[in-house]
Amino acid sequence: MKRAHRRYAAGALAALTVLLAASGCRCPERRTVTIDGSSTVYPIQEAVAEEFLQARREAGLENDVRITIGVSGTGGGFQKFCSGELDITGASRPIRPIEIERCAAAGVEFIEIPVAYDGIAVVVHPGNDFVDRFTVDELRRMWEPEAQATITRWNQIRPTWPDQPLRLYGAGVDSGTYDYFTAAIVGREHASRGDFTSSEDDNVLVQGVAGDRLSVGFFGYAYYEENAARVRAVPIDDEDPATGPGGIMPTPETIGDGTYQPLSRPIFIYVRTEAAARSEVNDLIEFYLSPAGRLLPREVGYISLPDDVYDLALERFRARTPGSIFAGGGSQVGVSLEQLLRGTTPPSEVP
Repeated sequence: MKRAHRRYAAGALAALTVLLAASGCRCPERRTVTIDGSSTVYPIQEAVAEEFLQARREAGLENDVRITIGVSGTGGGFQKFCSGELDITGASRPIRPIEIERCAAAGVEFIEIPVAYDGIAVVVHPGNDFVDRFTVDELRRMWEPEAQATITRWNQIRPTWPDQPLRLYGAGVDSGTYDYFTAAIVGREHASRGDFTSSEDDNVLVQGVAGDRLSVGFFGYAYYEENAARVRAVPIDDEDPATGPGGIMPTPETIGDGTYQPLSRPIFIYVRTEAAARSEVNDLIEFYLSPAGRLLPREVGYISLPDDVYDLALERFRARTPGSIFAGGGSQVGVSLEQLLRGTTPPSEVP
């Protein structure tokens, strides 16, 4: 059975802290692992922490470890991480150059670890009977900055669609999901029209699209999977002749094998190298990348990575290899994690 997949309102993100520890422990000292970051990665962080602590209890180990998990978003997590406040932060996009600079200025060295695949679902109201698919170009014309106050009706995107208002819902502009979507669709990270309903709380987006037949929105696949009875995912046509005509639906299979393009993406954790020297942090990451830990992303609605990729990530962690495999390029579309981890991706493919 899948675990509950939880999301939180934007106002609560900065303040929310989940404490995961066995109740009733009277240990004189508890070693604390501090985690924050992406709301997308949060369900995986929570599941791994719970199972890690349970495994320690079943092994008869002393209950002297606690794990706190905040949810301040990818950007907010990196702000705290690069100031040395956190041991681990979750991110739904690779670290940006400016964030690498902040970490370096504060003397924070980090290890980047991919933990799962996620897809971004583009959804419409179930009663929408005219949209059969979206091309990437149609999405770009819908969302690019130049569309603001200009592209406001469905027939401006495709003439056969109705001459009726187009209403847009999307992830909050501080989220990694927004960053990746704009990079993949518009071609520039963090570039889009501003006249859309944005929220860090996916419930707001679902409610908006589910309540409006003329709306369209986007958010992570895991949350779409939970709400498939309320909204309809639209196939995406990447207009690549190699994949043939028609669109590809987001599914665990198409996201996992990369055919759902360009909206399939890896998601990450970043571990502070100094923190990794502590046994409680080291053991948590070892569990994260263990056979048991590798199963947990799917339990909370994401797609586990291939074992070869997890093996390479584990090697990277054990070697304490610092820095980003994305060469500080931020969100990048259509790259191979295995090639990047092996260092075999041609330089031209990693901006």
